[in-house]
Amino acid sequence: MPAAAASSASGGVPIDADHLPAGDEKVAAVRSMFDTIAPRYDLVNRVMTFRMDVGWRRQAISALGLVPGSVVADLACGTGDFCHELARRGHVPLGFDLSFGMLAAAPRPFPRAQADALRLPLADGSIDGVTCGFALRNLVELEPFFAELARVVRPGGRIALLEVAEPPNPVLRFGHGVYFGKVVPVVGGLLSDKAAYRYLPKSVAYLPDPTEMLDMLRRAGFADAKRRLLSVGISQLISATRDR
Repeated sequence: MPAAAASSASGGVPIDADHLPAGDEKVAAVRSMFDTIAPRYDLVNRVMTFRMDVGWRRQAISALGLVPGSVVADLACGTGDFCHELARRGHVPLGFDLSFGMLAAAPRPFPRAQADALRLPLADGSIDGVTCGFALRNLVELEPFFAELARVVRPGGRIALLEVAEPPNPVLRFGHGVYFGKVVPVVGGLLSDKAAYRYLPKSVAYLPDPTEMLDMLRRAGFADAKRRLLSVGISQLISATRDR
C-alpha cells in the first residue's frame, strides 16, 4: 500500500473515493488522507498484504546492490519501514514524506523530514540510492519525479521503486481485482478510514503503462531501467542505475 508523496501544495481536503483528483487538488487530498490513516497505517498494511510487504521491501533493497554505508533516501517513507530495513542492512537512510502525520506516527525514531518528492532538500548527486514504496500513483506527475531522482542520485547510484501491479495470468488477475477492489476497502474501512481505502484501489488508474514508465526513466537518465513482477504479479519492482 502506498505512502504519501506528491508535489507540494498548501492545505488539505478529505479524499473523495469516487473522484480521482489532479494537480494541487490531488496533492492536498493525498496529504490529508495519509495524515488521517497514519495511526493505523502499518497495521492495515500487514493485514491486507499478509505481511508480504515486508518481503517486497527486502527484495527492493537487495536490488539496489549497494555496499554497506551507502546513503539511501527513502521517498514516501511513511512511518519508517524501509528506513529501518535499510539501516539493518548497514546503509544510512534518509526518510522524506509529504505527510507530517505519517512521520509523526513512526513507532521508532529514524532520520526523517517532511519534504516534497519533486523538490528534495538534497544537493545534486549527493546520495547513493533511492527507495520508494507504493507511492508512484500518488504523484501528480512521474516525469518530473524521475528527473528529480536523476538529479540527486550520483552517477552509478541505484534506485528501487515498488508499486502495485496486476498479475499477467487472467485467473489470478481476476482474483486480485476482486480482492484489491472489494476486500481491501472493507478491511481498510473496518480498521482505519473507509473513504481512504475505497480510494486507494482506484488510484491504480493513475499509473501509466509499464513500458511507458520504463521509457520515462530511461529518458531521465536511467538507461538500464527494468521491471520485475513479485508474488505472482501483484507487486512490481522497478530498478535502475543512474547513468555515468
